[in-house]
Amino acid sequence: MNVDPFDIETTFEEKAIQVFEYQRENNLVYQKFCKALGIQDVQSVDEIPLLPIQAFKDAEIITTPKNSEFRIQNSEFFQSSGTSGMQRSRHYLLDTELYKKSLIKGMSRFYDLGNYVIWAYTPGYDQNPHSSLISMLHALIGRESSGFSRFLEVGKPIQSSDIEKVKESGKRLMLFGAAFGLMDIVAESPALPPSSIIIETGGMKTYRREMTRQELHTALADGFGLPEQNIHSEYGMTELLSQAYSLGNEWFECVPWMSVSIRDPQNPMNELEYGEDGLIGVIDLANINSCSFILTGDRGKQSEDGRFQVLGRWHAQNLRGCNFLIDRD
Repeated sequence: MNVDPFDIETTFEEKAIQVFEYQRENNLVYQKFCKALGIQDVQSVDEIPLLPIQAFKDAEIITTPKNSEFRIQNSEFFQSSGTSGMQRSRHYLLDTELYKKSLIKGMSRFYDLGNYVIWAYTPGYDQNPHSSLISMLHALIGRESSGFSRFLEVGKPIQSSDIEKVKESGKRLMLFGAAFGLMDIVAESPALPPSSIIIETGGMKTYRREMTRQELHTALADGFGLPEQNIHSEYGMTELLSQAYSLGNEWFECVPWMSVSIRDPQNPMNELEYGEDGLIGVIDLANINSCSFILTGDRGKQSEDGRFQVLGRWHAQNLRGCNFLIDRD
């Protein structure tokens, strides 16, 4: 496949149509899905169908040329979290360097990564050796030069002595963590340096109740002694190789090789008007070796400038057409 997802000389739509043609031809699951919908050639990005995210649980979503020597048994993969026996999503990585390139190029559009010490607090995630979040944080921590970037010890509050080391490094602190984990340590941890950034990665159920993102950000800002504009969010998942970021507000912004639309749950081929609630659809061109066109299970809305909000999960029954469309000849 000759399409470079990060090529700035080619329009997003041109690249998306080329990737669609490649994946329809070389991804058996997506090929069956398009056939079931009666979709072959497309003239615009709006005509490209989005594969329900459930497919990553039900099938092996791989795009390889017919004569490829790829062997799934030897492939690295991301796998979603879950309890024993639960059906979990699996995203095969034919090119791990492509993932790292998407991650670093994407984050660098929002942050000067060389200016940050990175801490990660990830209770529960370290029990999943194929967690995309853990892989992401290892990549970020591994490239930071101060020696102070690390995974924090689970169940242990942040120590003042560690904060002093970050200050001495002359860098800002970036603390990554799922909402439920950060809320577990915020009350017992000291205030962070005022220039620190916290990036929460979702997981709003904490203390046996559901928190809104605004409630969470207020609690984290108050607890760590930071202004609310320093509490950011990352939107990513096992099934995506790119991420979107929200910088101190509730609106997420995509990287240039990623696009979001809001779809009608009853007919996902239809895009909803700006401001209407629906299912979040994602085109991630970095997913060139899996499937770039995904209908998530998340509820959201979009503004006219392309930014979007995540409003929680949609009911599972809205996505149950997936098996039929995949299995149908």
